[in-house]
This record gives sequence, structure tokens and C-alpha cells, in this order.
Amino acid sequence: MERFYEQVRDRFMRYVRVDSQSQAGSDSAPSTMKQKNMGRLLRDELISLGVQNVAMSEEGCVYGTIPSNLSKDTCKSVGLLAHMDTTPDASGTDVKPWVLENYQGGDIVLNKEKNIVMKSEKYPNLKKYIGQDLVLTDGTTLLGGDDKAAVAAIMTMAEYFLSHPEAPHGPIQIGFTPDEEVGRGTENFDIDRFGADIAYTVDGDAVGGYGYETFNAEEAQLVIRGLNVHPGTAYKIMKNAVEIGGEFMAMLPAFERPQNTRGREGYYHPFVFEGTVERAFIRCLVRDHERELYEARKRYIEKCAGQLNELYGEGTVELSWTNQYFSMREVIKEVPYMIDYAKQAIRECGADIFEIAYRGGTDGAWLSQKGLPCPNITAGFENAHGRFEYVPIQSMEKNVEILIRLLTIYAENA
Repeated sequence: MERFYEQVRDRFMRYVRVDSQSQAGSDSAPSTMKQKNMGRLLRDELISLGVQNVAMSEEGCVYGTIPSNLSKDTCKSVGLLAHMDTTPDASGTDVKPWVLENYQGGDIVLNKEKNIVMKSEKYPNLKKYIGQDLVLTDGTTLLGGDDKAAVAAIMTMAEYFLSHPEAPHGPIQIGFTPDEEVGRGTENFDIDRFGADIAYTVDGDAVGGYGYETFNAEEAQLVIRGLNVHPGTAYKIMKNAVEIGGEFMAMLPAFERPQNTRGREGYYHPFVFEGTVERAFIRCLVRDHERELYEARKRYIEKCAGQLNELYGEGTVELSWTNQYFSMREVIKEVPYMIDYAKQAIRECGADIFEIAYRGGTDGAWLSQKGLPCPNITAGFENAHGRFEYVPIQSMEKNVEILIRLLTIYAENA
């Protein structure tokens, strides 16, 4: 297989310098207009490579097609997607990427002037990359490997097929989305315009991973109405919404929170609590991989709200549900070859293969719900969403090989 080191390195270094941070709570689409800067860069690069039907929508989604070069038209149209935005959890402005070649283990000084050091003891995955070349930050911003490592791999895959017309492939659909990091990645993504029969998102830690299930998920929102009166004359009158909210929080099992769960264990996660005596507001995530357990968790939240209304009066606690998605597992199990082909590609490219049950959602979960089966292949970054994020160049290079092999497997089985 042709090596892709320089292509993915140069693309990635260029992409991460573009500030494409999304913003939670924004009503615009995309949530930040600067994401369109990244979209325009990718749109123009796709056109220069010779990709067809390239366009960027008003909402910032980028689309492109590489037509089949097979003599028969029985090959499925395969989509590959990555997101362009970086998380709001850490600054994405003025990213200064640099390459540590031939990492030899131990701590890494990211910023000598500010004494910012990545401790190998705290980040034990570093030892997996001894001898490799790591793209790092200066310790003051995130890097953007989530998910620009995937963007670089997909673009390099496109360049390969367009410059090697002898390499067999069916129709390839390329998509880049904004706002994945704030849960809106597929909100304005046009599946019909995309044109894929099936698709894979490319996102997630390390290289060689695949996943076809996520949490079943929903968000409980509770509005708690109290009654204020001067504390000096509050006897038998005051109804303190803050205290009632505290009672609800205490009802949630302490050992079923994110900080006390892992793997396939579900949780309750109250992540917003604000208010006064008159009114309090709580947002609480409900998550579980098993649909039955997820439904049971929802019923428990409803039971807690009902008990508080019995105690303090009907209408004290108003419960509503939002931001629902379901595990893609039920959809993907109907197309098992998607996972078989992904595993074959990863294995034949020599990567260490591993399966992930995602403790979160993916664009693939939303797309699968909308009728486009879409498991995930990992992108190869580490320590996402923070100042100690890094990407081994060899991981991006390996991902290019995996994507190329995956698409040729589809052609072979057409």
C-alpha cells in the first residue's frame, strides 16, 4: 500500500490552524459562522482534487461524490463522514501545532515558557506511541484531532482514488458536518443529497476501533415552582424550589452517575441546577446501552417527579423530555456485513482491532435513526477536548489505508 505520511501530516497541520469551534446554546445554523471557513476550505480542496457534485449548504454541511469506476452498478454507494467543528470545552483559537518526531517515551514539554508538561504517568497511552511522530499543541489550546484527524484521512483517501483510477471502488460519498460537538451534527444534514446507501462516521480515540452501538439517551428537564415569602413569616407558607430540587437530586442513585460508571453501565447525570426559592431548573441526562434499562431509568425519573408533586402539591414539578436518540445497534444488526467489512479492513491493514460500545452519542446514531445505517470507525486521536490532545501521524496514515481497503472490499463484493 502506498504511504500517506506527508499528505495526512500536511493536511492535518493546515486544518487545525482553522478555528472551527462550535457553540452550545446558539440558535444559528451552524452554531458559529467560523465553521464555514473550514467548510469553504474543504469544499475548495475537494473541487481541486476532482471530486464531483461538491457543495456546501447554507448550514455549513459539505458534500461530494467520487463516482464508481466499476463496470457493474451493483456496488452500494458508501458514505464517509467526519465533523469539522471542535469542542467548546477548550479554546480552539490560534492553535499552534508542532511535531515531536520519534517519541522516545517519558514526559513531553509542550510549553517551556509556561512550564506546561504532559506527564507520561498521567497519560499512560503515550507509551503505545514510542517511536512514532506526534502532533501536539503548545499547551494553551486543544489540537482539534477530534475530528480533523478523520477529515485529513478522508481527504487523503479521496486523493488516492482520484489519482489511481486503476483502484476499484464503487460510488463514494463524502460528507463533513458542523456542530457535532454540541449535538447538532446531523440537524441539517441532507441524507438524500448525500446519496449514500450506507455510511461510516470516522471519529473517536486511537486507531483500529469500530463501534455500532451507543447509549439510548434522553434529557430530563425539570421546572420546580416554589413560593417565596419573608423568612421571618415563612412558617407553613414558604415552598423552597431550591430545596425541592435538592430532594430530587438526592433521589438519584449515587453510584449510578458518570463518575462511578464505565463500560456498558448506564447513568443519571444532573448537569444543570439553577434557581431561587420561587423557581428552580434541573437538566439531567439519562443513559443506558440496553433499551429496557433506559426505559426503566426514564420511569424512575417520572416516579421521582410524581412523588414530589404528591408531597408539595400538583404542578410543583413539571417534567419534560428532550434530545432523544437511540442506540444504532438495532439498525446495524440488519446490515451485519458493514461490521464484517470494517473488521476485515482493519485487520488486513495490520491495526490492533477493538470494539467500542460508545458511552455517548455519535452522528451515526442520529443518521441510523433517520434511515441511513452508520456505524463508526475510530479516527486515531488521543486526549480529545483538552490542552493535552495529540495525534500520531502514523495513526492517520493507517486510517487512510483502512478506508481505502474498506472501499475496495465493497467493490470486491459487489
